[in-house]
Amino acid sequence: MAAGGAAMRVSFVFLLMATALFGLAASILPLEYFELKKGDFSLKCTNWGGTILSVVLPDSNGKLADIALGYDTSKSLGEYLKNPSSFGALVGRVANRISGAKFSLNGRTYKLFPNDGRNSLHGGHRGFSKVMWDVKEKDLEGPYPFVKFHYHSFDGEQGFPGDLDVFVTYKISGDYQLTVVMEAVPGKKPTPVNLVQHVYWNLGGHDSGTVLGHEVQIFAGHITPVDKELIPTGEIAAVAGTAYDFLEPRRVGSRIAEAGGYDINYVLDPAAAAADGMKRAAVVRDGGGSGRGFELWTNQPGVQFYTSNTLRAVGKGGAAYGPYSGLCLETQGFPDSVNHPQFPSQIVHPGETYLHRMLFKFSVE
Repeated sequence: MAAGGAAMRVSFVFLLMATALFGLAASILPLEYFELKKGDFSLKCTNWGGTILSVVLPDSNGKLADIALGYDTSKSLGEYLKNPSSFGALVGRVANRISGAKFSLNGRTYKLFPNDGRNSLHGGHRGFSKVMWDVKEKDLEGPYPFVKFHYHSFDGEQGFPGDLDVFVTYKISGDYQLTVVMEAVPGKKPTPVNLVQHVYWNLGGHDSGTVLGHEVQIFAGHITPVDKELIPTGEIAAVAGTAYDFLEPRRVGSRIAEAGGYDINYVLDPAAAAADGMKRAAVVRDGGGSGRGFELWTNQPGVQFYTSNTLRAVGKGGAAYGPYSGLCLETQGFPDSVNHPQFPSQIVHPGETYLHRMLFKFSVE
């Protein structure tokens, strides 16, 4: 296969029926798979849910491994049609939780579809991870291969106001570098937007066991504490000395029992941003000897650290995924921002463009 990249395409037609609170939309789009490749670093993705299916990286001995959790796609999309854990998916219109599945905007209360108890999670029953995106642009043979997906979310979809055109670009932007760019342009109404890329990482390989031995550093001195439903209380709390303190590198498992597993938003320091708005959010190293690691950079105000605390799934090649089999670092706006005016606003108005950038700098030592 050429180093510049190659595409795998499935040429059957997929009928997408998208239901929402105020209407029904149907579109016919082809399901497509793509491989972006530069040297011995590669990524596979699909336009179903804008999903990253695999990320392959060598270890210190040159042995390749897929470091992203996910399902088999050898015959069909299979479990990705449901994908309850959102493996590799592009999540929205509003990722994370919205308390009571409702919010108010300009004097009107919008009721969403509750799918996490009484709350809305990751955009509702049929968020952006469960729809077919069209392929807007691609270059799979150049030195920096990329694919750009587009989805049109209609007014009232899952209860959210306003039409919204959404784009995600996956690009191998350098040696062992992956850039993810998420954009959203509203139509005639203001609307909340919080898009998230939901890869589960295991740097030892997706089937190598837990990430409890991974070493993590998160460049954030505060978190947004949550209640028993994982809804933010509205506070901003310091992490110093607590089980949530990753200001210095340490193993994921060193205090995980004290925290009851990690599923919390970290507040990134805006003063640490460079001129382009990007700031370093986290560094992860495999503690199992593969030598793999990555730095994560973003322009977003927060990052959700999640350690797959209740995960139970059968993954690629029959791998048994259990609790702590992978970790997520989801750069984002603060959860439930629409119900906490003191949090950074997620409302995007007509004429504005939502822009969310992530840069993964992988390394092998």
